[in-house]
Amino acid sequence: MKRIVVIGGVAVGLKAAAQARRGDQQASITVLERGKFISYAGGMPDYVGGDINEIEDLMKTSKGIVRNSGFFKSVKDINVLIQTEAIAIDRQSKIVIVKKLVSGEEERIPYDKLVIATGASAIKPPLPGVELGNIYLLKDPDDAKAIRQGLENGQFKSAVIIGAGMIGMEMSAALTKRQLQVTVVQRNEQILPAFLDPEIAEVVAQYIAEKGITILTEENVIRFTGETIVTAVETDKRTISVDLVILAIGVRPNVGLAEVAGLAIGATGAIMVDEEMRTSDPDIYAGGDCVENVNMLSKQKTFAPKGSTANKHGRIIGENLCDGHVKFKGVLNTVVVRIQGLTVGKTGLREYDAKQLGYDYITAKVTSHDKPHYMPGAKLITVKLIADSNTGKVLGMQAVGEGEVAKRVDVVAAVLTLGGTINDLFDIDLSYAPSYSSPIDNVAVAANLIMDKLADKLKDIS
Repeated sequence: MKRIVVIGGVAVGLKAAAQARRGDQQASITVLERGKFISYAGGMPDYVGGDINEIEDLMKTSKGIVRNSGFFKSVKDINVLIQTEAIAIDRQSKIVIVKKLVSGEEERIPYDKLVIATGASAIKPPLPGVELGNIYLLKDPDDAKAIRQGLENGQFKSAVIIGAGMIGMEMSAALTKRQLQVTVVQRNEQILPAFLDPEIAEVVAQYIAEKGITILTEENVIRFTGETIVTAVETDKRTISVDLVILAIGVRPNVGLAEVAGLAIGATGAIMVDEEMRTSDPDIYAGGDCVENVNMLSKQKTFAPKGSTANKHGRIIGENLCDGHVKFKGVLNTVVVRIQGLTVGKTGLREYDAKQLGYDYITAKVTSHDKPHYMPGAKLITVKLIADSNTGKVLGMQAVGEGEVAKRVDVVAAVLTLGGTINDLFDIDLSYAPSYSSPIDNVAVAANLIMDKLADKLKDIS
C-alpha cells in the first residue's frame, strides 16, 4: 500500500490528494495543515465587502457542504490533520516530522511519495509600528473575519492600503463599498505595475479616483504610529490619519522546509520543479504558490502565485503520484480583477515585457462597446493587443472597462496557449448575438487593426 503524505491543505494539497485517491483506491493519504482552515477558495475581499455572506461559504462545495476534515475522510477517505505543522523532512528515512500545534507533541509520519504545497506568505515589511493592532495582511480567513467584524461594529472609518497590486485594488473596492475613506500607497509610478502598461493603468487610476479612492504613487511608507492600535501612516511625503491598514505588497514562497531538506530552490526564490511537478528528489512533488513556473512565451522561470494555477498543479501531481506522466505547460500570467464597476484583465506579455525580451512588436488599442451600442446595457471596453511584427504571433493583451472584459481575455489566452496569430483571432468562429457581442468581436477588431498596420494601410500617431 502506497503511503502519500501532503504538506499543505488548501488548493494544491487537497486537489492532489483527491486526484490521487481517484487513481489509487488503496493508498494511505494524509494531509497536514498547520492552520485551522482547509480547502478555502479565493474571495476574501468579496467577503469583506459584503458580497459573500459567510466566510464558511468559501469552504463549501456547490451543494453547500463544508469541506472540513470530516468531509474529506467520509467522502474521499483522506486523513486531514489540521493545526499540524510539518517541521522537518528526513529524505533518507522518508519521514515527515510534525508538531501538533495545540498539544506541542511531535510525531513521525512515513511516506513513499511526498507533496509539498506550503504556499506563500504575505510580506510584512520590517517598519516601525508594523505590529500595532488593526494592521492586517489578509493572510487567511481569520484576518478577513476580523476586518469585517470591525467594519460592522463601526470600528473603522478610514483605511490605508499599502500596495496597488491585485489584492490592494480588490480591497480598495471592498472597503469603499463599506463607506470607508480609502487611500492606496504605491511605491511604483503606477498601479498594478506587474500586469499593466502605463496607459492602461492610467485608465484604471482615473476611474477609481472618480469613485473617491485616493491613489498615492511614487510614495514610500516609513512607519506606523499609535499606542496599541494604528492611528497614522507616515510616508516620505505626508502623514495620513487612519484606523485600519491593509498590507498588500506581495507574497513570498514558503520554501524553508524544502530548503532545509536539501531540495533545489530556483533563481526566483521558489522551489524548482520539472514539467511533471517533481522536485530535485524523485519521490517529492511540489506545486502552487511555493514553486516556480515557466512562462509559455518568454520560456523564462517566473514566480506567479495564483489559485487557478495551484489547482492545475494539484491535479497534475495527483495523476503523477499514481505513476502518471502528465506535464504542466506553463503560465501566461493571465489575470482579471473587478474594481467596483470596472473590470481589468491581462494575459501574456505587456508591451514592456515584449520590449525587454527584444521582440520586434506592434500594438493596437481599440475602445468600443462590448456589444452593439443600441443594445441595453452596452458598455465601453478598451482592448490593447500586442503581436510580433514579423510573424503575426499574438504576444499579449490587456483590457479594461465597465463592459464584459473577462471573456475577451480568455479568448486571447486560448490563442496564446496554442501559439496562434492575429489571423487566428479574426478567424475564430466566436458565438454572436446582439445581446452578448458585436458581429466582429473587440479582440478581432484589434487584430484587424494590426493587420492593416502591417499592410501599411494605417499608420500610428503617438
